[in-house]
Amino acid sequence: MPASPARAASTAGTLVNASLVSSLNLPYGIAISGSDIFVANSGANTIGEYTTSGGTIAATLISGLSSARGVTVSGANLFVTNGGAIDEYTTSGALVHASLISGLSSPYGIAVSGSNLFVVNGGSGTIGEYDAVTGATINASLISGLTQAYSVAIAGTNLFVTSGGGSGTIAEYTTSGTLVNASLVSGLSSPVGLSVLAAIPEPSTWSLVTGCAVALIAIVRRRQDKTM
Repeated sequence: MPASPARAASTAGTLVNASLVSSLNLPYGIAISGSDIFVANSGANTIGEYTTSGGTIAATLISGLSSARGVTVSGANLFVTNGGAIDEYTTSGALVHASLISGLSSPYGIAVSGSNLFVVNGGSGTIGEYDAVTGATINASLISGLTQAYSVAIAGTNLFVTSGGGSGTIAEYTTSGTLVNASLVSGLSSPVGLSVLAAIPEPSTWSLVTGCAVALIAIVRRRQDKTM
């Protein structure tokens, strides 16, 4: 499998580092917590941990996964796709709960907001909502009818979802599943990784994404415009 980098771009869209983190193996998911970056390497079925300056903390923080395509972080915990399930770990790599959520259909992207966990089910073209503490199902088909959906991100009370069908888009929904904008960003080429900065504290803040940097930058700039 060819190695792929994680790229860093400024919120103005300027490329800062084309290979901030290199030698990744088919990276699909990315999560940021403070100065740490967690990457799901689907080719190696591992989760790697890196710094926002590109340093490697643990290239195989978590290993032995199946279809490791999604990762998100909440406080001191990581939620990771593992086959048709979501496992919970600490950010130091210790297993907390195997199969916290199970019975999923090809899960890809994961996003967490408070005690709610949102999961992209690629096999069914849906986004399900679950309790991040107990794993209980809140709404298995909160959003349906998606095409080649791989990633989901949260900013405030809004969800952003990538779609590889047609021109390649990012759609915007509320966290209750209501469509806000079906093509908030369009013309993308197979976007697979997405992270959103809802607020821009410093002009030098970096936006990080695997697969499609333009997608992330567009979302960040729209969030910034709305706050002006």
